[in-house]
Amino acid sequence: MLTALPRPDGDARDLAHMAHALRLARRAGARGEVPIGAVAVLADTVIAAAGNRVEAARDATQHAEMIVLQRAARRLGGWRLEGVTLYSTLEPCPMCAGAAVLARIARVVYGADDPRWGGVASVLPVLTDPRGTHRPPVSGGVLAAPAAELLRKFFVARRQPASPG
Repeated sequence: MLTALPRPDGDARDLAHMAHALRLARRAGARGEVPIGAVAVLADTVIAAAGNRVEAARDATQHAEMIVLQRAARRLGGWRLEGVTLYSTLEPCPMCAGAAVLARIARVVYGADDPRWGGVASVLPVLTDPRGTHRPPVSGGVLAAPAAELLRKFFVARRQPASPG
């Protein structure tokens, strides 16, 4: 059975692409979206990048990973994303992990674990389930601390009562 392989330090390419995803996550948070960013990379070239757009689109499927998979498919001219690495600042949820499997993503790299809805190792092993027909290698924990801190600060700020104006 394949399991998520923790690589908290990552290699230089993983760190650079995850840093890009973190910048996108910060922008999403500034727009009022849950701060998650994703990047699709083919042959060390970014082919798609996005932050969450659920609130702006009023569409629960507009997770950063889903947007990136759609954009990558358009750019490559087909739904099979063989050779593409998907980077996400948060462990993909079951929806995003399932889409990555169906798209034949070559590898998934993520930052922080998602103990509530993780679709890799934390809750549902969508990417690593031995019954699956496609199980891409997974590297979790790359720049996990800044990714988790960004989410923590976002949700702390959301829970603050509005100040009287």
